Amino acid sequence: MLTVRSASPEETVEIGRVLSEQLLPGDFLNLNGSLGAGKTLLVKGVGQGLGLDPDLVTSPTFSIMNEYTGIEPPLYHFDLYRLQNDLELEQIGYEDYFYGSGITVVEWGDRFRYRLPEQRVDIVLESFGHKNRKLIVVGQGLRGKQVEEQLRGLL
Repeated sequence: MLTVRSASPEETVEIGRVLSEQLLPGDFLNLNGSLGAGKTLLVKGVGQGLGLDPDLVTSPTFSIMNEYTGIEPPLYHFDLYRLQNDLELEQIGYEDYFYGSGITVVEWGDRFRYRLPEQRVDIVLESFGHKNRKLIVVGQGLRGKQVEEQLRGLL
């Protein structure tokens, strides 16, 4: 387990950017935390590190999934907060993304933990006041543990 602190939205974005530099095609990030904890800010940083304008990365709360192509690998950003059951998850074709060759980031993934890939990085974001955040990073499986260890020396 790796614990990282952020004192501002900009620092949370920067943590995401650093994280993106460790990711490979097929990697999966599972983000959890209360509303407003900074999950989408972290994804903005991941997108920036992959070559996207961070202003283009938005929360997919109502669309469920935003697909960012034109970069290699593509970035798939899910928000599972509004999904109620397995059927809704299946209807969005989650397996093609969760087990595909892009980088997949899922907000509220613990709502469907049993559907997540075994090889992943779980990140819990906790809020402390208006701007302060604590990010708890836990790699799952061999690949997830590799990413966690790579981050340990950078964050």
